[in-house]
Amino acid sequence: MRLYLVNPDNPVVSLNQVHWNRLNTYRIWKPLGLLVLAGLTPPEWEVTLLDENLGHPDYQRLPKPDLVGVTAFTSQAPRAYEVAEMYRAMGVPVVMGGIHATFCWDEALEHADSVVAGEAESVWGQVLADARNHALRRVYEGGISAMDTIPPARHDLLHGRYYFGSVQTTRGCPLNCTFCSVTAFNGGTFRHRPVADVIRELRLIREKVILFVDDNLIGTREDHLAYSKDLFRAMIREGLTRPWICQATVNFADDDELLDLASRSGCQGVFIGFESPTVEGLMAVGKKFNLRKEREFRGSVRRIQRHGMCVVGSFIVGIDTDRRGIGEAIARAAKQYGIDAANVLILTPLPGTKLYTEMERAGRIRSNDYPKDWKYYTLTCPVADYTNLTWAEVVEEVNRFNDRFYAYPQILRRMLHLARHTRSLRTFLFALVANLSYRSNQLLDRRTYTTRVQTPNSIAAKAEVENAALPPPEPPFALAGQPGGTT
Repeated sequence: MRLYLVNPDNPVVSLNQVHWNRLNTYRIWKPLGLLVLAGLTPPEWEVTLLDENLGHPDYQRLPKPDLVGVTAFTSQAPRAYEVAEMYRAMGVPVVMGGIHATFCWDEALEHADSVVAGEAESVWGQVLADARNHALRRVYEGGISAMDTIPPARHDLLHGRYYFGSVQTTRGCPLNCTFCSVTAFNGGTFRHRPVADVIRELRLIREKVILFVDDNLIGTREDHLAYSKDLFRAMIREGLTRPWICQATVNFADDDELLDLASRSGCQGVFIGFESPTVEGLMAVGKKFNLRKEREFRGSVRRIQRHGMCVVGSFIVGIDTDRRGIGEAIARAAKQYGIDAANVLILTPLPGTKLYTEMERAGRIRSNDYPKDWKYYTLTCPVADYTNLTWAEVVEEVNRFNDRFYAYPQILRRMLHLARHTRSLRTFLFALVANLSYRSNQLLDRRTYTTRVQTPNSIAAKAEVENAALPPPEPPFALAGQPGGTT
C-alpha cells in the first residue's frame, strides 16, 4: 500500500519563496505533524512525504498512491483543495486534516473524501484500516491526544533538506488570546510529552540546529517551568546541546535558573509575542498575561540577552484600539525593549478563533469569497474591516514599521548591541540572518499588497486602495549584498 502525505504551499507567503530569497532556507521547517503521522503508520504502508515548500513535485509522474493525506493551515487551504481534487480525479481517496479542516470540515468535505478533526494520533490507525477496506468515514473525531502516545516523528523521510530539525514537547495553551486558534484546536490545558520521549526523538534528528515548534515551550506556571528545567537538564546530561530556538511567553526572562539551563542546553534565540505596545491593545486581543507584575520589557529582554540568547518579537497591526501612527509606535517600542529582530503581522480572523466569530457576526470580514480568499489569510494581508484603519492605512503602518526598524543603520546598531551583550558568534549570526531575511521579505510582501490593490474584493475596497499612497516596491538591486525568522 502506498501513502502520500502532502504539505501544500501558498505562493502568497514570502517565506516560501526560497528561490527568490535564499535566506528563507533558514525560515522554513519540516511539516512535523505529517512526520508524526508517518511514525504512526504501519510498515505495510510505503510512506512518501511531499512538502511543496521545497518545490512542486510532478504529481503526474509519481506512482499512483492508494491513499493521500493532506494537511493545511487556513492560508494553504486553496492549494490543498487543488491537490485533493487532482488525486480524487485519479480515483485516489483523499483524507484532509489539520487546523483548517478541523474548523471548516464541511468545506473540506467538498474537496476530500474524509476529514480528520482535531489531533489525529488517536484515530490515524483507524483511518488507515478503513482505507484498506474501502470504507472511509466522512469525519473522524481525533479530539485531544494523550501525550505519552505520540511516537517519534519520521525525521528520516526528509533528512538533508532543511536547516532546522523540528520537535514538539508540549501542546495546548491556557491564554486563549482572541486571535489565536491554538486553544480551540489543542485545548486550554498545557500538556507535556514525557522528557524521555523527547530525548529519544532528539537523538533521531540529524540537523545541526533544532526548532522547538511548541506554541509556548515553557508555559506559564511553576510546574510548567519545572518540566522545562527537567528537559534542559536531560539535554545537557545526554550531550544533546545543539543550537536551538523556540517560542515562549515573556516570563522566560523571570527565572535565572531556567535561563541558565536553556543557555547551557543550546538555546540561541527565543520568539516572544509582545502583540501591542499599548495596554489597550493587549486588553483588546486578550493578551493580559503580558500585563502581569507590571513588567518592564526592556529588563526582561536584557536578562535573556545576557545569557547569550537573542530575542525576536512579534507585534500586530489592526487591533481595534490601533490608530494612525501605530507602525511608528511599534518601531519605537521594539527599539526601547532592545529586541534583536521583530515582525509585524496584520490582525487576521482565522477560523476557530474568538476574533473570527466576533468579526463574522459583525459582518466585518471582507475577504470572504471562500475558499479562494483563504490564501490571503497569511497574517500579512488585510482581510477584514479594521475599526480605525482602512486597508491602505494598515498596509502603510506595516511598511512604516519596516522602513524604520529595518533601515540598515538600525540593523547595524542592533547587531553591535547584541555582540556586546551575548558574546556568542552563533547567536549573532542567527540574529543577523533574521534581520536581513525580514528586511528582504518585506519587498515581496509589498508586491503582494500591490496585487491585492489590483484585484480587490469589492468596489469599496477598490476605491479605498486606489486612493491610497502605498510606498512603491524597492528595486530588485536592493537585494544585492544582503546576506540573510523564526518560529
